[in-house]
Parts: sequence; C-alpha cells; structure tokens
Amino acid sequence: MPDISLVIPLYNEAESLPELTEWIDRVCSGHSYSYEILMVDDGSTDTSWEVITRLSRQFPAVRGIRFQRNYGKAAALNEAFKAATGNVVITMDADLQDSPDEIPELYSMIMVEGYDMVSGWKKKRYDNTFTKNIPSKLYNGVNRRLSGLKLHDMNCGLKSYRLKVVKSIEVYGDMHRYIPILAKWAGFTKIGEKVVQHRARKYGVSKFGWERFINGFLDLLTIQFVSRFGKKPMHFFGTLGTLTFLLGFINVLWLVIEKLTSGDTFGLTNKPGFYIALTSMVLGTLFFLTGFIAELIARSSVDRNHYLVEQRIN
Repeated sequence: MPDISLVIPLYNEAESLPELTEWIDRVCSGHSYSYEILMVDDGSTDTSWEVITRLSRQFPAVRGIRFQRNYGKAAALNEAFKAATGNVVITMDADLQDSPDEIPELYSMIMVEGYDMVSGWKKKRYDNTFTKNIPSKLYNGVNRRLSGLKLHDMNCGLKSYRLKVVKSIEVYGDMHRYIPILAKWAGFTKIGEKVVQHRARKYGVSKFGWERFINGFLDLLTIQFVSRFGKKPMHFFGTLGTLTFLLGFINVLWLVIEKLTSGDTFGLTNKPGFYIALTSMVLGTLFFLTGFIAELIARSSVDRNHYLVEQRIN
C-alpha cells in the first residue's frame, strides 16, 4: 500500500503530462513518499494516451486508465477512486494549474492532523475575472448556504482524502463539484480547507464553459434531495401529496358549505375555485402514487441497506 495515490483526470493534456509527472516524482521522492499516479484519459483526441504509455515505462509509479470516449471528469474520478490503493488520495488537474508542491501539506493534514478530507482554496486566481471568478464566488456562496459546509472553493480540483472516503462515495454525472457534500452525507464530518497556489495555464485551453454553472446548480439540488430522501422517498412525496390533497379537499368542502348556507342557485361547477380544488386533489393523488412507486424502486435497490460502519466488535 503506497503512502499516496495521485489521481489525475485529463482530456487533451499531452503537453503538460511529462512536466507534471517529473514534478510529482521530484516532490514525492524528496519527502520519501511511496506513491502511485493514476492518470485517467477521458477520451482524449490528442496524443495523451501515447504520452501516458511512455511515462509508465519511464516512471513505474504511473498507471493509466483510458476511456473509449469522453464521459466527463466525474466518471474519470470515480474509476480512479476504485483503483486507488494509497493511504491518502490526492486529486489534481493535469493542466499544471495545481502545484504538486502542495502534496506534503495535504498529506500531513490527513495523516497527522486527522482530517477525513481537505479541499483546496485558490484564494488568488489567474483566471478571467468575469467568466470564472465572479460566477465561481456566486456558485460557492450558494453551495455554502445549502450544504452547511464553510468551504470557499468547493470546485477546486486539488483535494486530499483518506482512502476510506473515496471508497465510500460514488461520483457520477457532474457530481465531482460536490464531493465534499457527498463525503459529509456519508458521515465524514472532519472536512478541512487549505489555501493552495493557483498557477496560470501553461499549455492548451480550458475545457469548461458557462453551462457548468447551470448544470452545477441542478446537480446541487439533486444531491440535497437524494441525500435526504433517497432511501425514504415517501416521506417527501407523501407529505407533499397529503398537503396538496387536503388543500383541495378543504376548498371543495368550503364551496359545498357556502352553497348550502347561502342558497346559491348556481352549481359548484360554475365556480373557478371548484376546478382549482379538483386539480389540487388530483395532484395530491399523483404525488402519493409517485411516492409509492419511488418506495418500490428504493426497496428493490441493491444498496438499500448500504451503510458505512465505523467500528464493529465481534
């Protein structure tokens, strides 16, 4: 079991990989760390895989995983997490904007200070202020408010984890932005933050656009919902259905009483309130049915009783 597993997802980063690998080797060898480098080629169209193959012959610690096509950063991280064996797992981007010089302190914060996870904070950035810095601040502000995690830069690619953390979470879609939240909901509460150096991009161009902010917000809502109601969906849909149905039923009852006491000669169906109440009752019933179906799916799920056990005495 190596001391450190370096996880590097990449897409069309052939130019930066040799320099990054040499830098990592220099830092880890200088601190006498045993290590492995897991490079995940996310369907690159350049010569990234050829570079990884060459580096694996030059550096025995380099291991490569290649996707048939581009699946996204979350898929790359998830596959690397499965393969990682180091006591501490450190993720970093392949574009040289993350400095390997941060490795010793990230390792120490896990092994010595006892953190489950440490997230990097690029306090001083070299990105475009309008397209990245301002949206990033808004994005992280919403994340802090909804998740309760006081992290300044949740989407920073430079993070370190105790091995148990990455083996206990599943990353899919675009959920790599919310790994700290996934870790928190898995029961790992000692999550720290470290100011890290952010370097200007040396090779290539950024692979991310504006759509990541919209998708990121939707993914955050998904995580919040699944984390709270993933194993008990009826608690959400049943409550919503009950309130909606009762609201419609009370409205209908009020209309009937009003008609009987006022001597109104018009039928109930001539009043708009009747159709609003009827729609409310139908929606309430549909919410209930949705909850029942969701419960059937949840109860047939293979991980319905998957819980993380901290300790066990036999």
